[in-house]
Amino acid sequence: MRLEMKSKSIQLAQIGCGYWGPNLLRAFSSQPACRIKYVVETNPERRKFVRMNFPRTAVLSTCRPVLEDPDLSAVVIATPARSHFMLAKRFLLARKHILVEKPLATKVCEVDELASIAEEHGLVVMAGHTFLFNGAVRYIQKLIDSGELGDLRYIYCQRLNLGRIRTDIDALWNFAPHDISILQYWLGNPEPLFVAKCGLDFVQDGVEDVVFLNIIYPKKIMASVHVSWLDPQKVRRIVVIGTRKMVIYDDLAEGKVAIYDKGIDRRAVLGQNMDFDRPAPPQFSYRNGDVLFPQIQFIEPLVAEASHFLDSIQNQRAPITGIGHARKVVSILERAHTIAGNSPSPVMK
Repeated sequence: MRLEMKSKSIQLAQIGCGYWGPNLLRAFSSQPACRIKYVVETNPERRKFVRMNFPRTAVLSTCRPVLEDPDLSAVVIATPARSHFMLAKRFLLARKHILVEKPLATKVCEVDELASIAEEHGLVVMAGHTFLFNGAVRYIQKLIDSGELGDLRYIYCQRLNLGRIRTDIDALWNFAPHDISILQYWLGNPEPLFVAKCGLDFVQDGVEDVVFLNIIYPKKIMASVHVSWLDPQKVRRIVVIGTRKMVIYDDLAEGKVAIYDKGIDRRAVLGQNMDFDRPAPPQFSYRNGDVLFPQIQFIEPLVAEASHFLDSIQNQRAPITGIGHARKVVSILERAHTIAGNSPSPVMK
């Protein structure tokens, strides 16, 4: 049965072909295991773009044919974030597998409702957290799991740019899902002990352009996420500090991963200190070793994501960016979104 499923081409539709939609359309068009039967787009100019560049795909202005087509197995949703839940629920109820651009929804209760429908009908739900299919991100995950970095101390992320300014969501919901998704992936999808956010709206009232998000995880691991579309430089960088080694992941650099054999080690004090009223101060040594730039095989993350979605459908497997992962990302964003100033949510245990 499984072999028959693999040989059968999956027919899918894409909803939305705006800013990110053409990239998804190209990625799925490269997959031999599927056929893009429909693209639904309300903007006439975008419909014209699809007709010119993907002539074998029917271009629609309404979702009804997608919902009513019994031969259509899956739907890719690439619309504004606020519409994700409504559309995802609609297509799940129509018995379609779904891939939804990040974030999957804007509330945990919405994710839970989608999970319930998907489980009832045996459907795949996958969120478009593309960085989990990035070779550099996966390489660092292996470094962490192998213990080569030692115990993790803290991680800080910077995702900065000058524009593109959004009006439907703020910088936190626009940029931070990437970094939160990576953090959850590296750390094994834990429940944070503490979430605190500080952000301000400078360009548009009520839409925060700059956000600093702090998270404390179990095992005394601290993470910081800085996102902004009001910055002089485009930055896509994550720094990982371990007790043995440190790593810089720069997505814009040619050598995306740099491993630093650097650190501060506590030295054992030789001899026995007999003055119990004045104990000997701790001794430290600074380690400054080599820097390694590993060679990482590059496969376009978006193409790998498309392939993984189709494979999850064919083999009835939960995707790595499925409901469990997407729920934790939305949970952290929702907790941060409801925080005023630096108040923690909830109190750290």
